Amino acid sequence: MIASIVSKNIYDLGLRNFMLSVYNHMALALCISGITSFGISMNNTMMAFIWGSSLSLLIILIPVFMSLAFSFMFNNLTLKQTQIYLFAFAVAMGISLSSIFAMYQLGSIAQIFFISASTFGISSLYGYTTKKDLTTLGSFFIMGAIGIVIASLVNIFFQSSLFSFAISFLAVIIFTGLTAYDTQQLKIIFDTTIGKERDKLGVFGALQLYLNFINIFISLLNILGVKKD
Repeated sequence: MIASIVSKNIYDLGLRNFMLSVYNHMALALCISGITSFGISMNNTMMAFIWGSSLSLLIILIPVFMSLAFSFMFNNLTLKQTQIYLFAFAVAMGISLSSIFAMYQLGSIAQIFFISASTFGISSLYGYTTKKDLTTLGSFFIMGAIGIVIASLVNIFFQSSLFSFAISFLAVIIFTGLTAYDTQQLKIIFDTTIGKERDKLGVFGALQLYLNFINIFISLLNILGVKKD
């Protein structure tokens, strides 16, 4: 009986430390993106160079290509390289997010950020604590996320505000659900892997959660954000 309790306590401590490491990587990536995007937005020359030229489409697409490349390269990367790639991706995403400071009021951005954080936190907590298997729902949300990405890329050329609003509304639902699913998958990773392989998968999980948060944030900003005059 005592051995069982001790074993469970050790397991719970290990799981908490693993999840804390994942969330720390995610939080650091968000900080890097925030500092990068805000710093660029304060430099009129850089903003004009990035968003006033044909570079703008490339800047938007680079994070998409990097996230795909990360999936294909993952098995060949060391733990350190995986961490560096995550933070390099955060810089690229930060550059692509710099335009929001030119479009939306700073107070509105801050407000939507905290709403997004609350939404993300509740969903991740559900994924961590629920006993329900989210695999089936996860597959549905993954397909939905792929559809959202494709629709968003198509809308870059059509620039339909109504279509953009519909995409954003669906994206909030899909990426909130994905947050719960990905959190539960991280618990499975902890149960089924050990050592550096577990740590690497934890960093990859941090990227997944980071992307979920960014998509929730951008979607809510598109729906609720107050634009500059």
